[in-house]
Amino acid sequence: MKPIRVLHTEWSDGWGGQEIRIITEMLSLRKRGIEPYLACREHAKIKEEAVLAGIPVFVLPFDGIADLRSVWMLFKIIKKLHIDIVNTHSGKDTWTGGIAAKLSGAKFIRTRHLSNRINPSRLNFINELADAIITTGEHIKDDMIKYNRIKPGRVVSIPTGVDETVFDPSKYDKREVRRLFDIKDDRIVVGILAVLRKFKRHDLFIEMAYAISGQFPKVVFLIAGDGPQKENIKKLIETKNLKKQVRMVGYIDEPAKFLSALDIFVMTSDSGEGVPQAIIQALMMRLPVVAIDVGSVGDLYCEDNLILISRNNTDSLVANVKHLIKDKRLRQEYSKRARDYMIKNFSETVMSEKLLHLYDMILKK
Repeated sequence: MKPIRVLHTEWSDGWGGQEIRIITEMLSLRKRGIEPYLACREHAKIKEEAVLAGIPVFVLPFDGIADLRSVWMLFKIIKKLHIDIVNTHSGKDTWTGGIAAKLSGAKFIRTRHLSNRINPSRLNFINELADAIITTGEHIKDDMIKYNRIKPGRVVSIPTGVDETVFDPSKYDKREVRRLFDIKDDRIVVGILAVLRKFKRHDLFIEMAYAISGQFPKVVFLIAGDGPQKENIKKLIETKNLKKQVRMVGYIDEPAKFLSALDIFVMTSDSGEGVPQAIIQALMMRLPVVAIDVGSVGDLYCEDNLILISRNNTDSLVANVKHLIKDKRLRQEYSKRARDYMIKNFSETVMSEKLLHLYDMILKK
């Protein structure tokens, strides 16, 4: 039987949760017999990652929603390769990819990664043409049904899956990893792992560190990631005179190793999130997690496995992190509850099975 061929399209040049999800999805399903392809822009980071992984890549301009040249190029690719499904991921490529899919007869799946509400204008109808819509969280799914005229039977939430065999704390020696970051054994380490973008609100993380560091001199704060806010974050650390307590460690290519060095994980995003991969990863690594309850972050909550706080509540952020710093036993309790729910509901295996079921369903229509 001919394998299912899926062409993913991505307009973004950046590298964050959305792009990592696309690569993870393609590689995971390739193991199960799906043939993945990628269409993206010339200087996209996802292009580099796909080429390294041996995924065929096509470079398109993706100049805008009315980019007829990209539509025509995609149409030819779909026909030549006998693509079964076109899966689009960002706004601009959803228009070009969706139109090309409809013209060619391929099935059209639109994945919505972010929790920001899509423009509800009736002129913004491309999502309504999709054979199926995937969201990365229940909140996003509910929003699209309520505001974007998407029929409930055509949208499904499939959070990004994390490989539990990689994010397994038993595989890492905490002391050894801390030596790589030049951290002493007696330190308590509070960390964040996120692309350095505005909505990730690293300024709140730094405000929290500023409020805590004076009272707890043996606490170290680590900021892992790279992105457009790098210099602004660096300046804020200097302004707050926190260079000794707060360290920027840059882009991390082995997030599980980084997380194994931490005692507490914090996520300060106040918008834009689906179900954040970094929180799933931290919970897989049995870390106590304090996170702002935005987007579909709440999908990860089950029986006190993490601490959720409301938006614009820095006092609560500080108080909860302080409580965890002071109480080792409390950290251990959260650690015990963290991993099992993630494996059952947010593993790479679970994600792959849900995607395969969706492919089968729409291809039979």
